[in-house]
Amino acid sequence: MIVSVMTLLSRILGLVRDVAIAALMGAGAAADVFLFANKIPNFLRRLFAEGAFAQAFVPVLTEYHRGKSLDETRLLLARVAGTLGTLVGGVTLLAVIFSPVVAAIFGMGWFRDWLQGGPQGEKFEMASLLLRITFPYLFFVTLTALAGAALNVLGRFGVAAFTPVLLNVSIIAAAIWLAPQLAQPEIGLALGVFVGGIVQFLFQIPFLKQAGLLVMPKWGWRDPGVVRIRTLMIPALFGVSVSQINLLLDTVIASFLITGSISWLYYADRLLEFPLGLFGIAIATVILPALSARHVDKSLENFRTTLDWGVRMVVMLGLPAMAGLFVLAEPMLLVLFERGSFTPDTAYQSSLALMAYATGLLSFMLVKVLATGFFSRQDTKRPVKYGIIAMAANMVFNIILAIPFGFVGLALATALSGTLNAFMLGFVLYREGVLALAPATRRFLLQVALATVVMIALLLWLDPSRSAWVAAGFSERALWLSGLILAGGAAFLASWVLFGGRPRHLKGR
Repeated sequence: MIVSVMTLLSRILGLVRDVAIAALMGAGAAADVFLFANKIPNFLRRLFAEGAFAQAFVPVLTEYHRGKSLDETRLLLARVAGTLGTLVGGVTLLAVIFSPVVAAIFGMGWFRDWLQGGPQGEKFEMASLLLRITFPYLFFVTLTALAGAALNVLGRFGVAAFTPVLLNVSIIAAAIWLAPQLAQPEIGLALGVFVGGIVQFLFQIPFLKQAGLLVMPKWGWRDPGVVRIRTLMIPALFGVSVSQINLLLDTVIASFLITGSISWLYYADRLLEFPLGLFGIAIATVILPALSARHVDKSLENFRTTLDWGVRMVVMLGLPAMAGLFVLAEPMLLVLFERGSFTPDTAYQSSLALMAYATGLLSFMLVKVLATGFFSRQDTKRPVKYGIIAMAANMVFNIILAIPFGFVGLALATALSGTLNAFMLGFVLYREGVLALAPATRRFLLQVALATVVMIALLLWLDPSRSAWVAAGFSERALWLSGLILAGGAAFLASWVLFGGRPRHLKGR
């Protein structure tokens, strides 16, 4: 609940941030370039920081915290901070120096036009400049994630969950006060990202000091704890971040498509990230230290119970969220973003991508939770194997679907590959007896599925026509959307209870 409340605040401000960006730049060339330059360091952040690093670092730090002295734990933290900080700092410096190379790799379509004197060549030049501004964010946010993971092991989840709020505040401030004053507003937004990274890092320091974990970073490449973490981390780079790699590959392919494709995918992804972060990542964040502790204590039954609870909660929250995003995709985009440079046509195009992404929301959430069943046991080899298979499948799906369906095909390919990844993780855990799925849990999942069907039927019956949504004003749209969400939520909960669901089923045994 602590993580979800803090994450809710962050996601709400994230939506405010995206509303400000949409009003400022819409889905034109400037928006494409800024979102491109912001996506690459964010992708690496999820690999180096929140994703693979946390999954490798938390189990090892949990073992030190429970079985070794405070001095040994502090020494591990110092050496991890020094080693990781040096490596990520080096990557950041190289990326800043060679930003045109990075822009050429991930924006191949723009680079090709630049070489040939085409109309999108200017995008490549601006992307190279913006990457120099946004990439240092990676260094600061990696150290922020290290501090947050350490605090999570101590059970202090609120600090790390609140920290992203500061990045959103920084970008919102830049969008309101700085960017409109510049001839190229995308530069102002990039500066907002840079400042946000610094503020997030500085915010964590007092809490680390209070917990007795503020240490001077030291190089420790050969430290036994660091060796274990990097051994676990390298394969986890793929295993935990396949969906992010797929989204980045979508960006590469989208650079060959019509102007607006990257922006349409971005706005759709932002709405998808709201329930994914609020529920999926929040649940995975809190059960990882718990599962790691159960593994250290060699308590298989408690391990199963915790993982089973995670799956039940993800389905309970994720399935209706997935259905709601699909049915109400365009109304949500119209209410949240349709102002300034963001037109009804932009909302329509983004809604097509959102509906495609939404089909994979439950799978993305399950991947976050099921992966902890491996990483908490310090098993990163098998998730990486399944992740590579899913990533390869995504490329095949991209080729098959992008030609007839364009950017919508890219979103659908990402959803399909996420579903494949979730299936492989769940099947192996179930086969090994780690994921139990007891009869009570199966009944629970069926009850949730039936309640979701009732909710969908009600929403389709109540939803006004598309022409009515487009013609309505903001107040009317907001009132309609609020009413639909409340009615859908009430129908879901009432149906769930009617089908046998009870509040006690939401608790772990």
